[in-house]
Amino acid sequence: MVQAGVYNKLKVVKRVDFGLYLTDGNEEILLPLRFMPKDAEVGDELEVFIYHDNENRLIATTQHPKAVVGDIVLLHAVSTTPQGAFLDWGLMKDVFVPLSQQVSRMAAGNDYIVMLYIDERTGRVAATEKFERLIDNTHLTVHELEPVSMLLYRQTDIGYMVIINNKHWGVLHYNDVFRETERGEKVKGFIKHIRPDNKIDVAMGEKGYQKVADEEQKILSLLHDNNGYLPYHDKSLPDDIYSFFGMSKKTFKMTIGALYKKKKITFEQSGIKLNEE
Repeated sequence: MVQAGVYNKLKVVKRVDFGLYLTDGNEEILLPLRFMPKDAEVGDELEVFIYHDNENRLIATTQHPKAVVGDIVLLHAVSTTPQGAFLDWGLMKDVFVPLSQQVSRMAAGNDYIVMLYIDERTGRVAATEKFERLIDNTHLTVHELEPVSMLLYRQTDIGYMVIINNKHWGVLHYNDVFRETERGEKVKGFIKHIRPDNKIDVAMGEKGYQKVADEEQKILSLLHDNNGYLPYHDKSLPDDIYSFFGMSKKTFKMTIGALYKKKKITFEQSGIKLNEE
């Protein structure tokens, strides 16, 4: 059955002047000409996003929205009405936030963290700010060291309150933040620790030595590109390391340590030097 607000795989059944008709075997849905792949033919299977047009008809698009139903995301308010606000979610038709689903009245030009859902009355995709009750740590679906997606939800005295995989609360402590971040930003990380009360500590990036092999190759490539020498070492500033290598100082130190043990680099007073093979 075709579902609005998510991606669907549908078969092309008819080609017309204004687009393609797609089906799941039950109903036909238009993919307008402007979104049609040039090489699409009858019988092909396409992955498309489904939503409602202005006449409340299901319609397909090959555009990629900024979020799908169930996602929590930072979106920009483009206009408001007495009934609610419209947010830009990356499609031609903006997503609606009913007034009843706003924490405080939204204003055009501001950004808001919302969850996308299907309105039971209309069947359309809508957005709400009132989703905190749906984020719960009673029954966890993650485990320690598991890679996760995190949304930076709110700053606290000790770090960021984050939303993990659109499902759970976690804390990203400031000492695990190695670059400038902003509220509403989505980052990749991993579960650092789960406490007995199901409170979760998270960290940015990838866990420990799993990342080192990839970073080793990155540093070796940069050394090759810079005549075998880079003016960075374990005393370099974290911001300087992240700006050049795109990694935290902790990861950098682990990586150059591994390269040194493999005798691939030498530590100089002011940097690292590639050893001749």
